[in-house]
Amino acid sequence: MSILSDRWIREQATQHGMIEPFVEAQRREGCISYGLSSYGYDARVADEFKIFTNIDSAVVDPKDFSSNSFVDRQTDVCIIPPNSFALARTVEYFRVPRDVLVICLGKSTYARCGIIVNVTPLEPEWEGHVTLEFSNTTPLPAKIYANEGACQFLFLKGNEPCETSYADRAGKYMGQRGVTLPRL
Repeated sequence: MSILSDRWIREQATQHGMIEPFVEAQRREGCISYGLSSYGYDARVADEFKIFTNIDSAVVDPKDFSSNSFVDRQTDVCIIPPNSFALARTVEYFRVPRDVLVICLGKSTYARCGIIVNVTPLEPEWEGHVTLEFSNTTPLPAKIYANEGACQFLFLKGNEPCETSYADRAGKYMGQRGVTLPRL
């Protein structure tokens, strides 16, 4: 398995729609960087947020998740309460090739502030907006900036195409748009 270069990412994005919209080069002027990097792609967070709240004293249950656990906000700057989290999504829509697995890591700018970005791997032939989890590990409120960089996606090519892809098994998060809550 090898990591794929900027050249490969650009070709897949521009000729096969792997990343839409695609930003050709890193943008950094006055913002948290995003766009194509040497061996990855730094995606932006959209302005749609679901901020965790305990107003209704809900229990977090992955098998029976209550949407009452979140407050929806559309904003340029999301404030995450201390020791809490928010869900968001990428601006970009991804279409993963059959012989590729995509791993996501948080941006160092956020990590150095105690803000962790978590994303599960993007499996072969999965497509959609990526749901992002921002965890504020600090005792202070934390800001997330919409339409700026949030995380970096790394593209790993398998030694051969997989036998069964995410699309083949009709994965439950296939084609998701917007911020997507847990599904069973």
